[in-house]
Amino acid sequence: MLLFGASTVLFAQANDQCMTCHETLGDKVSSLFVRDVHKAKGISCAGCHGGDARKEDMEEAMNPAAGFIGVPKGDQISERCASCHAEQSRMQQYRSTLPVDQFASLASSVHGQLDVTGKQRILQCTSCHNAHGIVSPSNPASPVHPLKIVATCARCHSDASFMRMYNPTLPVDQLVKYRTSVHGERNAKGDPKVAECASCHGSHDIRPATDIKSRVYPTTLPQTCSTCHSDAEYMKAYRIPTNQYEEYASSVHGVALLEKNDLAAPACNDCHDNHGAIPPGISSISMVCGTCHVLNADLFGKSPHKQAFDAMDLPECETCHGNHAIVAATDKLLGVNEGAVCANCHAPDQNVKGYETAKLMRSLVDSLVHLEDVAKGLVEDAEQKGMEISDAKFKLREARQARLQSRTAVHSFDAAQFEEVIDKGLETAAVVQTEANDAIDEYYYRRTGLGISTLIITLLALSLFLLIRRIESRKQK
Repeated sequence: MLLFGASTVLFAQANDQCMTCHETLGDKVSSLFVRDVHKAKGISCAGCHGGDARKEDMEEAMNPAAGFIGVPKGDQISERCASCHAEQSRMQQYRSTLPVDQFASLASSVHGQLDVTGKQRILQCTSCHNAHGIVSPSNPASPVHPLKIVATCARCHSDASFMRMYNPTLPVDQLVKYRTSVHGERNAKGDPKVAECASCHGSHDIRPATDIKSRVYPTTLPQTCSTCHSDAEYMKAYRIPTNQYEEYASSVHGVALLEKNDLAAPACNDCHDNHGAIPPGISSISMVCGTCHVLNADLFGKSPHKQAFDAMDLPECETCHGNHAIVAATDKLLGVNEGAVCANCHAPDQNVKGYETAKLMRSLVDSLVHLEDVAKGLVEDAEQKGMEISDAKFKLREARQARLQSRTAVHSFDAAQFEEVIDKGLETAAVVQTEANDAIDEYYYRRTGLGISTLIITLLALSLFLLIRRIESRKQK
């Protein structure tokens, strides 16, 4: 029977013979249950174990006919919790505002799958909340309090033998990495606001990162991070920008991931790491970007800019490309014109060598773009005239490829090396232009020849016609 109100709570507690007996024994269970949130609500031992808590006689109190089930086992544990926590009417009796979908969420989560025995779920409610002495998650004594939940999750997730039974590929060093992160360091110092396991993965509805419904699925992860990092009031004490998500969403990376659903595009964790999340340091930023942009990072590491950036304590890739609001790498970024990043440091009277190099590189790129456009126009013209031009069209791709490769070669900041790449494109574009022109000339040659042939044939036909008329005229005479 469920009780309601302060008087009935006091009455139930005064008549809870289960607690009276267990407290007399001085066992651990009773000492824990004293501070249990359920006891505070007037729920006796019988609320979970069944039986009649009002009976002083043990046999009567623990009679199966009175509903006594003893210690719940396996899935029966969570089902006993759900008998109240999944029932809106029962939770309202205790003036609880807790959601009533936790059990359904657990059942559909990765933890709700069958364990290795195939007889019960991997986790039960008590696995995280404890069985006795359960307190609100906001209570520092709770195993799922923000300052304790990482240790609670680590009981399983740091146990290599245990995790091997379920997912051998899942790392077991998440806690160690977390403690090295900004979040983990602040959490260890007593800051309950920073992200912990449940902040990113959820509580009862945890799903694998490969599940599209997961909060850490690639296309969802930026929004998950944004829950805190875009909240100006929440982040005020940390003095960091709160517009990262907006910048990222409009960046070349964000557009690729969030709009084009390109799962290969980087999300927050690809640059900041997952559990070991930390802002990339000045000395490591190129290594972070270089995880994907390998050739760019290798060329930059051997370039004169590497030493210059190190001397000035400048972040590497970020200095030219930015961090969250990264724009698509177009030719406009190169050179000394307005909008070119080279002009931020190089001018006619400052860092002159770099200025001239940037100017030359842009000039070479513009030359290739112009010649490529001319060749492309000629190829299209030849195609429209019905000429076989497939070889030249294929070669045109090589010119475009050279232009794309130049965007990588620019990170060497070596004019000779850059020019070598551009020259290949210029040579190919020139060949394509010649072949297309030849095809067009062939078209006009054939057209002229066809015209002359048509004229000759027409004259011959006319002459033949006149000859026949003359012969017929003579016969009539």
